[in-house]
Amino acid sequence: MTGQQVTGPEPGGTEAAEAAVLAFARRPGSTPRVARLVALDFDGTLAPLVDDPSASTMTPAARTAVDRLAALAARPVPAGGDELRLALVSGRNLADLAARSGVPAGTYLVGSHGAETGRVTAHGVDAVPLRLTDAQADRLERLREGLQDAIDGRRGAWVQDKPSAAVLHTRLCNADDARAAEADADAVAARLGLHAMHGKDVVEIAVVPTSKGIAVERLREELEEGDERLRGLVLYAGDDTTDEAAFEVLGPDDLGVKVGPGPTRASERVADADALAAVLERLAGALED
Repeated sequence: MTGQQVTGPEPGGTEAAEAAVLAFARRPGSTPRVARLVALDFDGTLAPLVDDPSASTMTPAARTAVDRLAALAARPVPAGGDELRLALVSGRNLADLAARSGVPAGTYLVGSHGAETGRVTAHGVDAVPLRLTDAQADRLERLREGLQDAIDGRRGAWVQDKPSAAVLHTRLCNADDARAAEADADAVAARLGLHAMHGKDVVEIAVVPTSKGIAVERLREELEEGDERLRGLVLYAGDDTTDEAAFEVLGPDDLGVKVGPGPTRASERVADADALAAVLERLAGALED
């Protein structure tokens, strides 16, 4: 049941997830038209986690499934027909997400946990400009300085700069240094009055309030905007603790798919990127019928 922290089915429940996605594809709306949003995390969901983020890439099966959904989303919508929209929702900054994912034109991109948005076109990414206030820019500078102090003397820890955030990475640290660096990062966030988002071996601190849950709600609103007779249904898939914010905003007719182990609010679970690809392929097949 979405909205409640649960252990969920054991990893590898692809058959149950495929049944759920078929029900999602066939689910009628309470209005004459339905618009389905397929929103997917990238790292750990479509692409296996790696020590070097610049080397991350989708598995071949995930690439095929994403391209197939993108082709369906690009089809003309017949009068009175249902819509499909594809989006990637990631902690990566927008430019990095576009470069690493290489998704087809028409795909919506949400970067930096929702702080950056755009859409892939034939000529690149049409991005919504991100502008910080003077106070936010000053706080970001102090945040970056504080995180640099947090990694001082801790081998393997490093800080990534984003347009509205800074991220502490500890995947290459030993356990003691990782815990100490993360504690220092939390202290920096508290001192600046900011929220620290903890993920898998990362602590991200943003000066613009956002989350993947806020991002999914905005995508749904844009889907339904200007048409009171259109109902948006969302399928969201993710692997990390930061994806729980997206699972939390899903309704009873939406579908959440957790990739990999760990407590989750998602109603379904699959083992890895290839298992998710099988689920997405089943969804594409159902929507093609």
